Amino acid sequence: MGINREGHNKRKKTGGLKISVRKKRNHSKGRQPAQTKIGTRYVKKVRVRGGNIKNRALFLNYGNFSLISLKQTFKAKIISVAFNESSNELVRTNTLTKGSIVYLDIAESKLTTKIEKFLKSNMDIHANFELSSQIRLFLDQITSGKILARICSRPGQSGRADGYILEGQELEYFVKKIQKK
Repeated sequence: MGINREGHNKRKKTGGLKISVRKKRNHSKGRQPAQTKIGTRYVKKVRVRGGNIKNRALFLNYGNFSLISLKQTFKAKIISVAFNESSNELVRTNTLTKGSIVYLDIAESKLTTKIEKFLKSNMDIHANFELSSQIRLFLDQITSGKILARICSRPGQSGRADGYILEGQELEYFVKKIQKK
């Protein structure tokens, strides 16, 4: 039996079996999940309904991540998966999915110089104020060379890992979640 996306073979609300009205159809077929891992880039092209093509990433090691406060996007290397709300197994196996929180290596990207310039310009403006805990967390990440980011694209569907770098309250939330584990 293959993977089927059709709902006509499910049970009733009462728990009884539904009587099948028709056989399985070709348009109801499903496929195995891509389970994109971290590694040297390997993307397969898959023909889908209507003659269209999906890029199914099986391995990725780089992605485009934007820093919202700077309004700029950078290419960064993905080190590992830090947190995934759907399953801890995806963290253990380093599987890239939409919504997973990953560590990025920012040492080799141009991101560090841009962030330092941005922070210096903001420090001059706010020299009298203490650093908030959110900015302190972000600075600690920059000095360690690993930054947390969230993947917003679907690597198994688009063949890419795009996302944004965590800042502010969202960064605080996920740092606490990771430390609990």
